[in-house]
Parts: sequence; structure tokens; C-alpha cells
Amino acid sequence: MRHRIFNEQPISQLAVWARRLAFFSLVATFIAVIIVRSGALDIVPALSTLAGALVLAVVAILFACGAGIVIWRHGIGGGRYAITGLCIGAALIAYPLYLGAKAYRLPAIYDITTDPIDPPQFDAIARLRPRDANPIAYAGLYTAEQQNAAYPDIEPEETTATPQEAYDAAMKVITKRRWRVVDTRPPQTALPRLIDAHAPQTSSVRDGIIEAVARTPILGFRDDVVVRVRPTADGARIDVRSASRYGRNDLGTNAKRVRNLIDDIDDVLSAPPPKKPAPPPQQRQAAGKAPAKR
Repeated sequence: MRHRIFNEQPISQLAVWARRLAFFSLVATFIAVIIVRSGALDIVPALSTLAGALVLAVVAILFACGAGIVIWRHGIGGGRYAITGLCIGAALIAYPLYLGAKAYRLPAIYDITTDPIDPPQFDAIARLRPRDANPIAYAGLYTAEQQNAAYPDIEPEETTATPQEAYDAAMKVITKRRWRVVDTRPPQTALPRLIDAHAPQTSSVRDGIIEAVARTPILGFRDDVVVRVRPTADGARIDVRSASRYGRNDLGTNAKRVRNLIDDIDDVLSAPPPKKPAPPPQQRQAAGKAPAKR
């Protein structure tokens, strides 16, 4: 009877633990993202859970690197385990590292507006914000200077469209993006009839306001947006303000949102009106026959 002899090659325990930690950090990151997006916990413990998962990913990378050195020197097994742990850990921390590099280049501001002198105000949203959120009031001149230096292209939209048309275009874009609309106040540009020519000419002009809540793509952070449509002599002026509820650096998210929103509204306003369908041939023939005169 022949006996088969198996020579089992020892496996690096560092490689085994690198893979275990990598898979555990992957699951923990997935759960943390779900918690943050759902709002099941407060923002601080939810982000702490995510940060802990990313720390485990870093530890997995260190274990994988150490396992690689041990495997190279002693010729033991576990190379696949180490590579798996290294790849998963690197994939998990790649995006946070990108955000960190982006935060280093951008100013630490979280409130972007097309009108720093007279920014659109949050009214309904101010009553919804948690107490631990960022201040609702605009930060002032220093923030405006930082914004102008980093995002000089953030400007209001001047259009020849009527205030109602501009308001409808903004509402159409916001609805398409599926933002949560909190408050809407259509513009009112009707002027009261003057009884006395010498009486003071007061008007009932009112800005159009749209307040909405947008969410970031991955973690689903809630950012507040307000659009103001103000009547002008030639048409309307559209101002936008976007502010993050948490964090001192928005990583350029609000500036990108304001820029894209202005561009999309401009596209809606500049689009040609839909063509009316041609009437059927029978209706054209009936319309062409004039009634006979008696």
C-alpha cells in the first residue's frame, strides 16, 4: 500500500491577517456608507465608523507589505493572501487619499454663492437644519475673497427671459435632479395702479425663491441650495447659493453644483420652443374653405 506524502508549505500569518482585515474593512466600509446615507445615526458616530473601517484598510496594507518581505526572505507561502489584502486595502483608501489631496489645494470654505454681497437667504431650510450643523448665515468678505480666488467663474445668470420663465426653468432643472424641494415662492412682478400721479411709486415686486436639499453622490451628505430669481429691467437675474451642513471644506462640491445648475438653467432657457404639430389634412382643407357670402 502506497502512502502519499504531502509537503505542506507554511503560510505567512501576516498574509492571512492582511486578507482578513481587508475583507473586514470592506464590509465595515459598506455598512458605514449605508449608515451615513440613511441617517440612522448622527453624523459624527457614522463618520467615526467609516474612519475606523479605513484605518483597518491601512493596517491590512501594512500587514500585506510585511508579509511580502517575509515571503521573499524565507520562501514561504501566502503570496495570494498578501496581494488580495493589498489590493482591497488600496482600493478602499484610494478615494479618501484623492479627496485629501483635493482638500489641500482648495480653500477651506463650505458656502458658495453667485452674489456674495447680497447672498440668497435660507428661510425654510434654516428651520430644518440640525443644531450642530454649520452656521446658516453667510461667512462674509473673507469667504467671498477665497471663493473668488478659487472659483472666479461663479457668477449670476443674467437673462432676457421673464422672471416667471427663469423660475420655471430653475424648477424644471431641480425637479429633474430629484432634489427635495422645501419651499417655493414664485416671482411677483405686478405693479399696483397709481391713483395719484404725485404719490410715491411703490411696487409689489417679489423675488422668486426655491429652497431645496441636494445630496452628494457617494455618502449622500445633505447640502442646502437656494435659487433666487430677481426681476431686472431687461429680464431676470438668477442667483444660486449652495452650502454644506457639515465640514469646513466642501472639496469643491458646492462650486461644481452652482456652476452646473446655472449652466443647466441657461440651457433650458436657450432651448427653442417645441414646434406645434401640423394639423391633419382634413382640418387644413376645412380651414381653407371660407364660408360663402350671401
